Amino acid sequence: MHADRSAVTVIGLGSMGSALAAALLEAGHTTTVWNRSAHRARPLADRGARPAATPEEAVAASPLILTCLLDDEALHAVLDPLAASLAGKTLVNLTSSSPEQARANDTWAAAHGIRHLDGAIMTTPPGVGSPDMMFLYSGSPDAFTAHRPTLTSLGDPLHLGTDPGLASLYDAALLGLMWSTMTGWLHGTALVGAEKTPATAFTPVAVRWLGAVTGFLTTYAAQVDDGRYPGDDATVDVQIAAIDHLLHAAAARDIDNALPELLKSAMERARDAGHGADSYASLIEVLRNPAADR
Repeated sequence: MHADRSAVTVIGLGSMGSALAAALLEAGHTTTVWNRSAHRARPLADRGARPAATPEEAVAASPLILTCLLDDEALHAVLDPLAASLAGKTLVNLTSSSPEQARANDTWAAAHGIRHLDGAIMTTPPGVGSPDMMFLYSGSPDAFTAHRPTLTSLGDPLHLGTDPGLASLYDAALLGLMWSTMTGWLHGTALVGAEKTPATAFTPVAVRWLGAVTGFLTTYAAQVDDGRYPGDDATVDVQIAAIDHLLHAAAARDIDNALPELLKSAMERARDAGHGADSYASLIEVLRNPAADR
């Protein structure tokens, strides 16, 4: 079978895999799909996708293979028998994995003559196809360059580097940032809500404040890289005093204080390690080596 350079195969049609295939169809790509439970392909077939009867048929249809399966074990259950068929093709694995699994997959792909990119999808299924949504990739720069126009159909593609583990490492780090931010917002929402302020009134102010916080991140990034933390904006000692006000206000309103107590603990560990007069960025030292300050 002659494979069209714009043709793509999507293996795995859960909610995310189905969204990937739908976005590719919307962008005009010849899209072949396969899923172990064949009924999942029917809605996509109605939109113009080509259902494959077997994984072998799916792989043969396209030079670019996207995988979005349950986990790394499921990935290899499908792909290991197809290694010879995948030789010379590009595999973009969008299955959630650890950096270690991504590196092992890259080694496996190289051993079988497969160009490999590991990817992380930084959105939920409804966001797939939007140019505002980030898709992170790491691994073969040649594969990324060759298929970037197709990958752009899914979202904004960012190539992080040749280390195939970087996309999954960024994914974990960014999810941690998301959960910390959203939980902090929910704590603040609960705090003001204790005095009848609606979340819809508090949130526009919170969003504006987060815009200022991103400025702190940009400033602190250079300090982290330099290993120097000039306390010319607000020192750790000042932050410890400020967080006491939050703890008191929340306790007085019966709001759970586990998150700010955790934050204060990290600040105190940084202070005790000699960073009381340094900027908040100095907490990176106790986060990097949590045993050293205990």
